[in-house]
Amino acid sequence: MTSARPLREIRSVRGAAARRSGRRAEALAAAWLMLKGYRILGFRLATRAGEIDILAQRGRVLAVVEVKSRTSLEAALEAVSFEQRMRLRRAGALAAASRVGLKGVAVRLDLLALSPGRPPRHVPDAWPDDGRAWA
Repeated sequence: MTSARPLREIRSVRGAAARRSGRRAEALAAAWLMLKGYRILGFRLATRAGEIDILAQRGRVLAVVEVKSRTSLEAALEAVSFEQRMRLRRAGALAAASRVGLKGVAVRLDLLALSPGRPPRHVPDAWPDDGRAWA
């Protein structure tokens, strides 16, 4: 009699696949942003407030880019909760304050949505302030 794979092993395999898929999505998103004239300052940046998928700059704008791979733009926009957006805003403010040469830049929260069979969709200022100021 054969036993089923332990749940822990199944979760580990799924988690590894999700991480690989996420890294591919972030690499594609970064390439798309560079084609649009952005300079990539970092990937998966850890701050005290949270992790930033991509930190990019174009001119005097610092974009905190959240990358989501979903079946539609609407699903990607909805996949980022209010709490996550607040963490990303705080992380972006910390990143801007801690980097030389970024004083006085406008920090913005962008979404880069990826859907199968479609070109990437960059949404600058995807959640304009959520009715609150940057922390």
